[in-house]
Amino acid sequence: MRAASLTYSRLTRSGFDSIADAHPGVVIPIEQTPDWVEFEHALGRAPLGIWAYTDAAGNLVATASYIRVVRRFRESVVVVNGPVWFAERTPAAERLLMETVREQFRHDPSVHPLYVRMQVATLQPPATGPIEHGWYEREIVVDLGPSEAELLKSFRPNARNSIRRAQRSGVEVRHIPREEWTGVFATQLYPIMQETADRDGFQSFDSSYYETLLTVLGDHVRLLVAYSDGVPVSWLITTEYRGYAVYYFAGSTLEARKTFAPYLLLWEAFRTLKAAGNTACGLTGIESENYPGLANVTTFKRNFSKNVVVVPTTYDIPLRPARYAAVASLLSARRSVPTAGRAALRCAGVLVRRGRGARSAAGVQKADT
Repeated sequence: MRAASLTYSRLTRSGFDSIADAHPGVVIPIEQTPDWVEFEHALGRAPLGIWAYTDAAGNLVATASYIRVVRRFRESVVVVNGPVWFAERTPAAERLLMETVREQFRHDPSVHPLYVRMQVATLQPPATGPIEHGWYEREIVVDLGPSEAELLKSFRPNARNSIRRAQRSGVEVRHIPREEWTGVFATQLYPIMQETADRDGFQSFDSSYYETLLTVLGDHVRLLVAYSDGVPVSWLITTEYRGYAVYYFAGSTLEARKTFAPYLLLWEAFRTLKAAGNTACGLTGIESENYPGLANVTTFKRNFSKNVVVVPTTYDIPLRPARYAAVASLLSARRSVPTAGRAALRCAGVLVRRGRGARSAAGVQKADT
């Protein structure tokens, strides 16, 4: 299959493994691996596989793992925390990849997306939007290369003091055995996640999401819990892939904050990840222009490193630009209009859906221009 100047092909697990083995220096996010594809399948979602893109000389340019997402007014194809680049990520190379991806999914009869969503380092056509942001844009990354003493010394004084205060408070960190993960999470830890979500104003996944992650990705995750007087007060889940770890999920109670348990918990996680051979640990998103709501967690994460990494922003690649513009305008209006004034917008939504249905019924293949 060919589009523009890049050739694309779907990878088998062995094909992916061969690429990964041939490029040991490339950081491959766990969301861009066959293991994550299995996780998405287990959740009942619709992954579309991992695809490799090569240039005219046969050189590997990038890989991307896609998930089909269906939401109100739109179907999309999403690359979570990707694509992964193996060639130099120049603006010209990135544009060529986007044009290839656009043509690939315009002509894929198995899906009918309004747009493809992926990370784009240089905003340029055909990328635009996005309708809503889908991934953080800045994160703290902790270097696990130094010795434990050097690593601890690199933390801010507040973090070091908080670790010592947690130790004096009798906080105990336990590594939960793998065979107990789902049971402990469902009964002891998910209530803490709910408390965390209510307190910090975000919506968590159902418990089954985390339990599935622990089950399917068991070879790549760890579950650590901090206890105070025998009661769980804070927990975290880390992921590991090819020497790169991520502080992926966490929850804590108000009691945990009083005893500084999250500091000791994360310190123990760093020590464990370092001992396992990981060279760095990403702490995931911090505050940025599009994510001002991450200010609270930013304060906590900055205690452990000054190393701020910029992550390419997520943008949309419209496959049907005219309809994309209509849907984007509709959704933007819905977010800004008070509840009482949304009836007219609902009618507009019906017209958008009818327009889509008419195109489908007529067998229209040509994309909007």
